[in-house]
Amino acid sequence: MKAFRAIVRGYVQGVGFRYSAVRMADKIGNITGYIRNLPNGTIEVVAEGPEEELNEFLNWLRHGPSSAIVEHVEVEYQPYTGQYKSFIVRF
Repeated sequence: MKAFRAIVRGYVQGVGFRYSAVRMADKIGNITGYIRNLPNGTIEVVAEGPEEELNEFLNWLRHGPSSAIVEHVEVEYQPYTGQYKSFIVRF
């Protein structure tokens, strides 16, 4: 099991990015954690799961939904904690 924290930069707020990410995490399966808007216009994603599924999710984050324009995704791998039960939008 692996984990990462990512910051998604670009035109990513107000375009359905968070809810699309929740749907994608559910579709991929076995992804837990959260996604939230940050005050500076970026999106924070904390995700945990099997390495293959996490890589698929990270690849999706790099382009997001069709309404978004992702300019950059900063990824920091972290130790797996198992503390999340699902993937949710956090406010």
